[in-house]
Amino acid sequence: MKKIKNISIAVLTLFVILSGCKKYEQFPVDKVGIQYVFDPKDSLGTNAKEFLYGIYPILKSGHNRVGGDYLDAASDDAMSSASGPTNQVTILSTAAYNSYTIPADENLWAYYYTGIRKSNIFVNNIDLVPVMAKYKGYSQKYVWKSEARFLRAMFYFELVKRYGGVPLLGNKVFTISDNVALPRNSFDDCIKYIVSECDAIKDTLLTTPFDNPNADAHRVTKGAALALKAKALLYAASPLFNGGNIDAANPLTGYADNSTARWAAAAAAEKDVMNLGGYALLTNYKDIFLTQNNAEMILIRQTGSDNIVESTNAPIGFPGAASKGQTSPSQQLVDAYPMNNGLPITDPSSGYDSNNPYVNRDPRLTYTVFYNGARWLNSDLQLYEGGQSKPNTSLQQTKTGYYMRKFMGNEENTNSFQSHNADWLIIRFADVILGYAEAENEVNGATGDVYDAMIRIRKRAGLTAGGNGLYGLKAGMSKDEMRDAIHNERRLEFAFEESRYWDLRRWKTAGTLMNEPLKGMSISKIGSSLTYNVVTAQANKFTAPQMYLYPIPYDEVLKNPNMKQNPGW
Repeated sequence: MKKIKNISIAVLTLFVILSGCKKYEQFPVDKVGIQYVFDPKDSLGTNAKEFLYGIYPILKSGHNRVGGDYLDAASDDAMSSASGPTNQVTILSTAAYNSYTIPADENLWAYYYTGIRKSNIFVNNIDLVPVMAKYKGYSQKYVWKSEARFLRAMFYFELVKRYGGVPLLGNKVFTISDNVALPRNSFDDCIKYIVSECDAIKDTLLTTPFDNPNADAHRVTKGAALALKAKALLYAASPLFNGGNIDAANPLTGYADNSTARWAAAAAAEKDVMNLGGYALLTNYKDIFLTQNNAEMILIRQTGSDNIVESTNAPIGFPGAASKGQTSPSQQLVDAYPMNNGLPITDPSSGYDSNNPYVNRDPRLTYTVFYNGARWLNSDLQLYEGGQSKPNTSLQQTKTGYYMRKFMGNEENTNSFQSHNADWLIIRFADVILGYAEAENEVNGATGDVYDAMIRIRKRAGLTAGGNGLYGLKAGMSKDEMRDAIHNERRLEFAFEESRYWDLRRWKTAGTLMNEPLKGMSISKIGSSLTYNVVTAQANKFTAPQMYLYPIPYDEVLKNPNMKQNPGW
């Protein structure tokens, strides 16, 4: 692997802390020897701890991280307002890449192996440090070691969901004299490794609530280890890998058989997180993203407080609060939100009015998407053709008639953007609940437990219970009907949280949905009358089955005769 092969022994002992997050403790910027970091005379373990904290920023924040866009702008939920032939998410959503040209911000093979390498350096050397501090009766350094092992497992998970099976390095820190022409491990090997690591470390990690939340909120916990295990098992049970292997007998790309037992293992793992305690759904959906250290957060990438989401993505047309309007949500996403009674807009009894399409909808729509008439900066947005926020000039603006609203502050009735929490949620409790509903439904069908999980999410969203108390869910659903409902619920709940892009792949639905035109809304205003017309905004493309996994980077295959490329690339 490139990063391993080309680094000399001398450089292996040196490091510089990544500076991507000001909240992480800073290490001296000068390069220092490993004997200074893992000092056998440092009873506080100060330098070792800061080395560990320097690994945390390798966890990525998803805010506009892919060439300035959200990854979901490469799904059927949105497109980039800056879309064009060189735009990274447009390249992804239009199948315009190969093993040479995959967009840089999703070409993460070497990036995550760098994180694995740093984690291994820490795991191999922390025992040298005589840390005196205790946590629940054992040395604090064992907590740190478990954190490094978690981060390593997380980096492997990020690789596996992109590429399938990848080389597992164990604790090995390779030197220039080592043979680094390693083969890929099987997909099954990788999942088992991630799961076994989470099981091994879970009881030597911090638990919530934190004793010192201001200092520790970004750190890995037992809940995070259990949640990562559950997520890995959920992916392993999903159609892409469990019975839908794109190369049926290829162990690198999934399993050769379809086993319900994999769904059962995922359901049990999700249930373990639910039963752990310490986590809860917040009452207000918006508060999940604005309230620091809240009870729904399981794993975060700490970024601090700012208004960068607004200045990048909010509607244009406000000189005192300028923005680029970077993200254009799709009509498909807007249509997926039900009415506030929980019924889909296609249900004749839902109350949906196509001439007044945004009234009485699921409250999550209002917090996720800016639509015509939505309140923002002391005004009602004008997203009709020629309106204030869709002037049809040379300015970058929405290409779908919508802007992204999610993650922004309470600025409906202010005149400017306000600073607010912008921490990125990697795993939150709602993901665990819906993961359990999905896995349990595949094992036992639409049981009461599955309904209860779905109702918890929809109730918190602000939907009304209805006469049957099912929050718009159909009574007596079949497994297939409930599966569709769960898939849609994930779409609504996790829009722009880097869920939809991967869900379409693990469910093997991208081959259909990503070959449909991405739609938008064009609104004409004549006098006080508005006319709504659905239009095509972008022609997406997905080449199945090869695009269900990324290609192994070309240079990795070129220099390593044991590195097998993914099918079709």
